[in-house]
Amino acid sequence: MAGTCLWLSAGIELEVSNWLQMGDGRKLALDEHGHLENGEDWSEAVADRFAGQDGISLGDVHWLVLEILRSYYQDYGIEPPMRALVNEMKARGAEDCATSLELYRLFPDGPVRQGSRYAGLPIPVSCI
Repeated sequence: MAGTCLWLSAGIELEVSNWLQMGDGRKLALDEHGHLENGEDWSEAVADRFAGQDGISLGDVHWLVLEILRSYYQDYGIEPPMRALVNEMKARGAEDCATSLELYRLFPDGPVRQGSRYAGLPIPVSCI
Protein backbone atom coordinates (compact mmCIF):
# COMPACT_ATOMS: atom_id res chain seq x y z
CA MET A 1 0.00 0.00 0.00
CA ALA A 2 1.46 3.37 -1.00
CA GLY A 3 1.64 6.04 1.64
CA THR A 4 3.25 9.16 2.94
CA CYS A 5 5.43 9.43 6.02
CA LEU A 6 4.91 11.80 8.89
CA TRP A 7 7.77 12.57 11.27
CA LEU A 8 6.82 12.92 14.91
CA SER A 9 8.71 15.16 17.32
CA ALA A 10 10.26 12.15 19.10
CA GLY A 11 11.88 11.11 15.80
CA ILE A 12 9.45 8.24 15.24
CA GLU A 13 8.37 7.67 11.66
CA LEU A 14 4.70 6.84 11.19
CA GLU A 15 3.38 5.48 7.90
CA VAL A 16 0.03 6.99 6.94
CA SER A 17 -1.67 5.73 3.81
CA ASN A 18 -2.95 8.45 1.50
CA TRP A 19 -5.60 6.23 -0.08
CA LEU A 20 -8.08 3.50 0.76
CA GLN A 21 -7.94 0.39 -1.42
CA MET A 22 -11.46 -0.90 -2.08
CA GLY A 23 -12.31 -4.52 -2.85
CA ASP A 24 -13.37 -3.59 -6.39
CA GLY A 25 -9.94 -2.15 -7.15
CA ARG A 26 -10.79 1.54 -6.68
CA LYS A 27 -8.43 3.69 -4.64
CA LEU A 28 -10.08 6.49 -2.69
CA ALA A 29 -7.99 9.50 -1.68
CA LEU A 30 -7.55 10.16 2.05
CA ASP A 31 -6.54 13.36 3.80
CA GLU A 32 -3.62 13.63 6.22
CA HIS A 33 -5.87 12.37 9.06
CA GLY A 34 -6.99 9.22 7.24
CA HIS A 35 -10.47 10.52 6.39
CA LEU A 36 -11.93 10.53 2.88
CA GLU A 37 -10.65 13.45 0.86
CA ASN A 38 -14.00 13.56 -0.99
CA GLY A 39 -17.09 12.81 1.09
CA GLU A 40 -18.96 11.97 -2.12
CA ASP A 41 -16.87 8.78 -2.30
CA TRP A 42 -18.54 7.42 0.85
CA SER A 43 -20.61 4.24 0.77
CA GLU A 44 -21.41 1.48 3.23
CA ALA A 45 -18.58 -0.49 1.59
CA VAL A 46 -16.17 2.32 2.57
CA ALA A 47 -17.36 2.17 6.18
CA ASP A 48 -16.94 -1.61 6.18
CA ARG A 49 -13.41 -1.29 4.74
CA PHE A 50 -12.32 1.30 7.33
CA ALA A 51 -13.81 -0.79 10.14
CA GLY A 52 -12.22 -3.97 8.83
CA GLN A 53 -8.82 -2.27 8.87
CA ASP A 54 -9.43 -1.55 12.56
CA GLY A 55 -10.57 -5.11 13.28
CA ILE A 56 -14.19 -4.05 13.81
CA SER A 57 -17.24 -5.75 12.33
CA LEU A 58 -20.02 -3.19 11.99
CA GLY A 59 -23.30 -4.17 13.63
CA ASP A 60 -26.69 -2.49 13.85
CA VAL A 61 -25.65 -0.04 16.59
CA HIS A 62 -22.53 0.97 14.66
CA TRP A 63 -24.71 1.73 11.62
CA LEU A 64 -27.09 3.76 13.77
CA VAL A 65 -24.18 5.85 15.04
CA LEU A 66 -22.93 6.40 11.49
CA GLU A 67 -26.41 7.43 10.36
CA ILE A 68 -26.69 9.91 13.24
CA LEU A 69 -23.23 11.35 12.53
CA ARG A 70 -24.00 11.80 8.82
CA SER A 71 -27.43 13.30 9.49
CA TYR A 72 -26.12 15.73 12.10
CA TYR A 73 -23.26 16.78 9.83
CA GLN A 74 -25.69 17.35 6.94
CA ASP A 75 -27.93 19.50 9.16
CA TYR A 76 -25.26 21.51 11.01
CA GLY A 77 -22.02 21.20 9.02
CA ILE A 78 -20.17 19.81 12.04
CA GLU A 79 -20.01 16.50 13.87
CA PRO A 80 -22.19 16.20 16.97
CA PRO A 81 -20.71 16.49 20.44
CA MET A 82 -20.91 13.28 22.46
CA ARG A 83 -23.92 14.49 24.44
CA ALA A 84 -25.92 15.17 21.25
CA LEU A 85 -24.96 11.75 19.88
CA VAL A 86 -26.10 10.02 23.08
CA ASN A 87 -29.36 12.00 23.16
CA GLU A 88 -30.14 11.20 19.52
CA MET A 89 -29.50 7.51 20.15
CA LYS A 90 -31.98 7.62 23.02
CA ALA A 91 -34.50 9.43 20.82
CA ARG A 92 -34.13 6.67 18.21
CA GLY A 93 -34.83 3.93 20.75
CA ALA A 94 -31.29 2.75 21.44
CA GLU A 95 -31.33 3.57 25.17
CA ASP A 96 -29.33 0.46 26.11
CA CYS A 97 -26.40 1.61 23.95
CA ALA A 98 -26.72 5.34 24.56
CA THR A 99 -23.87 5.78 27.03
CA SER A 100 -20.34 7.04 26.57
CA LEU A 101 -18.97 3.76 27.93
CA GLU A 102 -20.91 1.66 25.42
CA LEU A 103 -20.03 3.98 22.53
CA TYR A 104 -16.32 3.73 23.38
CA ARG A 105 -16.69 -0.05 23.46
CA LEU A 106 -18.08 0.10 19.91
CA PHE A 107 -15.60 2.75 18.68
CA PRO A 108 -12.46 2.37 20.83
CA ASP A 109 -10.65 5.29 19.16
CA GLY A 110 -13.54 7.62 20.01
CA PRO A 111 -17.16 7.42 18.88
CA VAL A 112 -17.19 10.79 17.14
CA ARG A 113 -13.59 10.64 15.87
CA GLN A 114 -13.58 7.05 14.61
CA GLY A 115 -17.26 7.13 13.67
CA SER A 116 -16.73 10.25 11.56
CA ARG A 117 -13.98 8.51 9.61
CA TYR A 118 -16.21 5.49 8.98
CA ALA A 119 -19.09 7.83 8.02
CA GLY A 120 -17.03 9.59 5.36
CA LEU A 121 -16.90 12.87 7.27
CA PRO A 122 -13.94 15.19 7.88
CA ILE A 123 -11.96 14.92 11.09
CA PRO A 124 -14.02 16.55 13.88
CA VAL A 125 -12.89 20.08 14.74
CA SER A 126 -12.40 18.99 18.35
CA CYS A 127 -9.70 16.55 17.12
CA ILE A 128 -7.62 19.06 15.14
